[in-house]
Amino acid sequence: MTNEITSAPAPAEAPVYEIRSDHKHDDLADTAGSLPSLRTVYNTLFTKDGWLGDYDYGFLCMPTIPCLNKKSTRQPPFFGLKTKLPVLLAIVMGFQHSLAMIAGIVTPVLIMSGPGTGNMNLDMETRSYMLSASLISSGILSLVQITRFRIFNTKYYIGTGLLSVVGTSFNFVPTFGAMTTRMYQSGQCPMGLAADGVTPVQLPCPQAWGAFLGTCMVCSSIEIILAFLPPKIMKRLFPPVVTGVTVFLIGAKLIGTGLTQWAGGSGPCSAMPAEGYFSVCPNVGAPNAAPWASPQWIGLGFLVFMTIMFVEFFGSPFMRNAQVVIGLVVGLIVAAATGYTDTSTLDDAPVVTFLWVKNFTTFPLSIYAPAVIPLLVTYVLTMVEAIGDVTASCEVSRLAVEGREFESRIQGGVLADGLGGFLSAVMTNSPMSVFAQNNGIIALTRCANASAGYVCCMFLILMGVFSKFGTLFLMIPDSVLGGMTTFLFANVASSGMRILAFLKWTRRDRFIVSAAISLGLGVSLIPNALTNFLTYSGSSSILEGLVDSVNIILSTGFCVGAIIAIVLNQLLPAEKPEAMEEERQEGVRQADSKQAAKIAAEMEEASNGNKAELKHL
Repeated sequence: MTNEITSAPAPAEAPVYEIRSDHKHDDLADTAGSLPSLRTVYNTLFTKDGWLGDYDYGFLCMPTIPCLNKKSTRQPPFFGLKTKLPVLLAIVMGFQHSLAMIAGIVTPVLIMSGPGTGNMNLDMETRSYMLSASLISSGILSLVQITRFRIFNTKYYIGTGLLSVVGTSFNFVPTFGAMTTRMYQSGQCPMGLAADGVTPVQLPCPQAWGAFLGTCMVCSSIEIILAFLPPKIMKRLFPPVVTGVTVFLIGAKLIGTGLTQWAGGSGPCSAMPAEGYFSVCPNVGAPNAAPWASPQWIGLGFLVFMTIMFVEFFGSPFMRNAQVVIGLVVGLIVAAATGYTDTSTLDDAPVVTFLWVKNFTTFPLSIYAPAVIPLLVTYVLTMVEAIGDVTASCEVSRLAVEGREFESRIQGGVLADGLGGFLSAVMTNSPMSVFAQNNGIIALTRCANASAGYVCCMFLILMGVFSKFGTLFLMIPDSVLGGMTTFLFANVASSGMRILAFLKWTRRDRFIVSAAISLGLGVSLIPNALTNFLTYSGSSSILEGLVDSVNIILSTGFCVGAIIAIVLNQLLPAEKPEAMEEERQEGVRQADSKQAAKIAAEMEEASNGNKAELKHL
């Protein structure tokens, strides 16, 4: 295999699936986590082979030079789920996984806690804690997924038992934005004046986070309950035509958020006022402040974007797995060198922190009734996405993607996902779900070993505990973050397109996708298009909450698209195979007719040309 991961892959060796006859496998007990023996610990930690093995470490570190790299047929060995893995390789692989996750873990928190109408506008100290909490929560909940626990005296499990890591879900960002926007409009979040005493601004609203967390704790129960349904039923209720549209719409909405950051920030300056405190970004008095969409903001974001492209072309496999973080580091270095950063936040951050340093006193718990229905929809869609991610993890780990063991891993993964949605809220963090991008690292490095996952969890927890690491992200100018997040969010949209690519694309599928995207994407582009015709000004709090709930759904594009896709998928009859075959044959006949007409025209043209030449002679 060449070092160039974008080149055509070498012929894949046929995966070998082990057939076990052990009675322990009959109840899948061997798929759960267990403590290693003393001999295993000794051989791993106190021998050269235990630390180094015979792995080709140069494979991970050699850069790619187009036209110069010699092709090699040698491939690194495949490390299965419970294969012996050298300690050094486990550390390297685990660090790779943690680097690939960092941007996805912290980005939703940076957006939701930052400035803007749909965000909380929190102070730097609180935001720093939230970043640390997200990293720690990710490490702890990933341990649960990777280890896999059996529920006492039942056939059910918690966790996949695979190298399937957990991070902050992007699915909840649009819902939270719509919810917070309504809270500012209704006066539940405070408004005030900027430092100039004239410009109205949104003040910090930690109570919005408490309301969000409390509502998430309640709504996560739907995913926990659905985890006990057979996977076949869940797939039948939420097929790829539904999940593909939904994931695409989430990415499309988030791309707009990323591009707004790229141009200078998503705060009040993005409205481009001609004068006042926010006539420049991020505000008057900030280092090297400039109007929104100024060349310097576009240039900083473009630097990050091009660094990601450069690493993809020339980087080693190790660098490619961390390309988003590398782009962010390059952008931060240039921004710091040119005077766009303020180190006071980093200086003031504590050296060490942990969960609940900022607790529910800071974020008073409550339930925001209008967000219940949108969050229920979001949790269901997150569950369906988790099923796809666990399936992909089984595939790249060379485990069967059908049968009792596979279905048990799906059940355990979804249950851990639902419990993670509850526990992450208890840990004062946004709901978390299984990450898909780490499957690409498994496929590239040929390492699906759980030991690498445990090391990854250790790195994530350490990054969160040492809070200055998380605070570094608060130093980064919005345009630098935007160059990274726009690319990251485009990956979410492309994941949705990839799911849709597996459809057979019958007329029914095209109709469902078109109907869902027409309103779903439209609402993502124009969020208030459907929220003004339904209003209520009476004294009934129940009706007022119901109207607010409907308006949150109508202002969240992926909720609109998902509901349309789910309803149409259940109502429209499936096309009969005979009708599909006739349509396919008709398409072939039309293509053959066009091809025949084209060939006849070319022959006639050639014949006319020959006649003209003979006449000339």
